[in-house]
Amino acid sequence: MGAVREGRVRTRVASAVDRGVPVVDRVVPVVVRRLVAHEFRALHSLGLWTVRRRHRLPEGARPFPYTEPQTGTMWVFFFVSVLETVVLALVIPWPLVHQILLVTGVYGVLFVISLHASCVTRPHLVERDGSLRLRYGALFDLRVPATVIASVRVERCYSGSGIVRVGEDGSLDLVVAGQTTVVVELTEGVEYVRPLGRRGTARTLRFHADDPRAMVAALVESAAPLTPERTAPTSPPGPPA
Repeated sequence: MGAVREGRVRTRVASAVDRGVPVVDRVVPVVVRRLVAHEFRALHSLGLWTVRRRHRLPEGARPFPYTEPQTGTMWVFFFVSVLETVVLALVIPWPLVHQILLVTGVYGVLFVISLHASCVTRPHLVERDGSLRLRYGALFDLRVPATVIASVRVERCYSGSGIVRVGEDGSLDLVVAGQTTVVVELTEGVEYVRPLGRRGTARTLRFHADDPRAMVAALVESAAPLTPERTAPTSPPGPPA
């Protein structure tokens, strides 16, 4: 009897949640929902980072990190945020202002370290079947089936500021510290979702990997059939003058 009653309670709770989701979708803007989701994913990544684990690494998948160019900058931001929080806590005499700035400072420190943790624990993946998964921390996640990958090569480009840059030619740049090192050409467009919810379609993907040649080699080895373009990665040009 108790099991039946418990089952009914669970059914009612699930039904209430299902009814509430459309209401939340209508009331809360998509940008706010995505920002909140990013925050929870980043905090989860911080927990994974502390125990030296990665986020959802499928069997047979090969991870490729991309954090090397930004690690130094992240730690600078972290120490500056800590120093700013401590200094303001010592010099602000008004209790209310002191508490507000303290909470803001602690949140800033947590944000920086969580963002870095999310990038470390969510690397790019080349899966067993040759499919590609591109990520930037908790902000961006794109799956590319092996069947739509036409060619892949090493090519260093400097794309300026910003994480996700969209070109008028149907290209998508996933930038780390202003640069990308791998280019993937597709036979057809793949749909992506930008960090704040805007959608688009891209046929050329540029992104950074700390070891771009190893990642290109992994894609070539995993995917079949191979094409001549996939087996001959280009040498990266020098940095701009």
